[in-house]
Amino acid sequence: MLRSLAKFVLRAVARVLFRVRVEGCMPAPQDRLLVIANHESLLDGLLLGLFLPLDPVFVVHTTVIRNPFYRLVLMLVDHLTVDPTSPMAMKRVVRLLESGRPVVIFPEGRITTTGSLMKTYDGPAFVAARTGATLLPVRIDGAARTYFSRLDGRYPRRLLPQISLYIQPTTRIEMPAAPTARERRRKAGEAMRRIMQEMIFASRPRQTLFEALLDTAAIQGRSRRLVEDLKRQEYSYAELVRMALALGRLVERETAPDENVGVLLPNLAPTLALVFGLSARRRVPAMLNYTAGVEGMQAACDAARIRTVITSRAFVEQAKLGDKLAALHDLRVLYLEDLRANMKLADKLWLLLWAAHFPRAASHIGDAEDPAVVLFTSGSEGKPKGVVLSHRALLANIAQIRAVVDFSVDDKVLNALPLFHSFGLTAGGLLPVLCGARVFLYPSPLHYRVIPELAYDRACTVLLGTSTFLGNYARHAHPYDFHRLRYVIAGAEKLAELVREQWFDKFGIRIFEGYGATETAPVIAVNTPMAFRRGTVGQVLPGLHARLVPVPGIDADGGRRGMLHVSGPNLMSGYLKADAPGVLQAPASEIGEGWYDTGDVVEIDDEGFVRIVGRVKRFAKIAGEMVSLEVVEKIAATASPAAQHAASSRPDEGKGEALVLFTTDRALTREALAAAARASGASELAVPRILVGVETLPLLGTGKIDHVILKQRAEAA
Repeated sequence: MLRSLAKFVLRAVARVLFRVRVEGCMPAPQDRLLVIANHESLLDGLLLGLFLPLDPVFVVHTTVIRNPFYRLVLMLVDHLTVDPTSPMAMKRVVRLLESGRPVVIFPEGRITTTGSLMKTYDGPAFVAARTGATLLPVRIDGAARTYFSRLDGRYPRRLLPQISLYIQPTTRIEMPAAPTARERRRKAGEAMRRIMQEMIFASRPRQTLFEALLDTAAIQGRSRRLVEDLKRQEYSYAELVRMALALGRLVERETAPDENVGVLLPNLAPTLALVFGLSARRRVPAMLNYTAGVEGMQAACDAARIRTVITSRAFVEQAKLGDKLAALHDLRVLYLEDLRANMKLADKLWLLLWAAHFPRAASHIGDAEDPAVVLFTSGSEGKPKGVVLSHRALLANIAQIRAVVDFSVDDKVLNALPLFHSFGLTAGGLLPVLCGARVFLYPSPLHYRVIPELAYDRACTVLLGTSTFLGNYARHAHPYDFHRLRYVIAGAEKLAELVREQWFDKFGIRIFEGYGATETAPVIAVNTPMAFRRGTVGQVLPGLHARLVPVPGIDADGGRRGMLHVSGPNLMSGYLKADAPGVLQAPASEIGEGWYDTGDVVEIDDEGFVRIVGRVKRFAKIAGEMVSLEVVEKIAATASPAAQHAASSRPDEGKGEALVLFTTDRALTREALAAAARASGASELAVPRILVGVETLPLLGTGKIDHVILKQRAEAA
């Protein structure tokens, strides 16, 4: 009776103080119910005990019971003290579940010190698999911002923040098939980790980019400085919001609602602010690739029906883009310098007296399904296509990344990848801003000597790049330049083994390779500290569905290999193509609507790790056999590790197609390639007969090798 009264009073107090919100539905009563939750603070057990309509037994870590506050709280509930690393202790939990009592357990075993999901112990997962218990995931959000958490002083805290409990649908962990008990425990633990990640992702809010920016500013503090560029000025959240609203208002006068507005600007704070500002005023930023030729830029503008382009006179002059702009037709160019000069007194008063204090009311916030940005494919397979990404897609991909990677306020991202590239925009621009990390924007990834020095000087902890760029940084960097880096993430092209080994040998840093596509906003899979497998691109992100479709001529390996099709909340709204300007073509593949055919042949192992076999268009059919051009490049890299290589093909009357290898090693011979192929067990068909020596390989502005140019050269070789 006394316990029930105390719970009633505490529940009322918690509702008033923390405005506790419970979302989701409790399942029907279960015989064996195991409630699992993330662990943010000392309040977590109390919150679950007060707001879940259960009378469970709480499994408590032996170290937690030493806390006087926790001992007092645990008087209100039944509890069991165990060490989650002890198999004998877990047997007590098994017996408890088998008795029919609901059990609450925190698989992390400790309160987070990073603000993100930490490692999960195998014990709770093995208990769930052993008993066949029904798992009820509950995500706790907001408790980490209280003074009952274990985050250090750099993290934003509030005396009484709002706390939410998100009840997710129930699930189960089947007992894994493995030869030993230890391996079964490990696999069950991996399954539990994936469930926890899915739980974190599934409880994301539904909002727009600008709403997400305002919410993050409210959590992190409007005065927190986070965006820095070449001007060496750090912009705070308040300054970024003001800049976004000011630019959005000025562009609004020159454009129509829902219009695609071209953005031709480098990596600078105003560029990032413009992305937020245009979407806040119901305009869609279309990020133009200024490294593309006139034909490619014109095709992009035609596909997206771009009639207005925002740029800067200083940038046009420095990047020598004047001739390109002059060659584009049916376009009006607005310069930032002119927009600022046209800012009237009424605009300044509106910004200072209204927008700065009531930014949400000063914007025109739309729906999460509205287009947020238009990005363009590289045009490596024809004319560039416009990829329309909604607010939902971008924010879903950010939430997916945050569910598996612990970016935090302690991090500083060095982003030299252009913001017109999906990897540079999402991972290098939006992600740090929307998770409280700082970011340094640098306008060119090609300054191989400057970027390592910037990483050292600005104490950056995260670096993004392609294999080509990372290899060049490693060659020019001092061994101590990257001493602060804890994440180096490679994407956009296959990571060369030489680059991986070079970074580990010279800097002691492990590169985390990922994989994605512009159409998926862009990340599909990525290696992480908790789930890493060399030679793969990691596991598919939470919330993303992957299916393999057999490819004729390529071994399916029991269904583990095939063309990758994906579907999920981070998928694009559709394409804008030059042959049907302005017409949105929704994603669809042979599987059905809402699926995207990546065009990549991959292998997915038993634990979900993805290995890229090759792009289907990068296979050559030689004497009736399908040969991957990536295998050809791998053979060349084995024969000549210090050089750069790229393979292509050309028609051949005798064998259908002939391989052409472009290499910076002019001394490389076919005999050396044949020996490398034999050593690696590759087919003799993968040894190219035509070798072309080059000074450098042609690159796209995104850092990828320009295979269109190589194909043209191969046919002329």
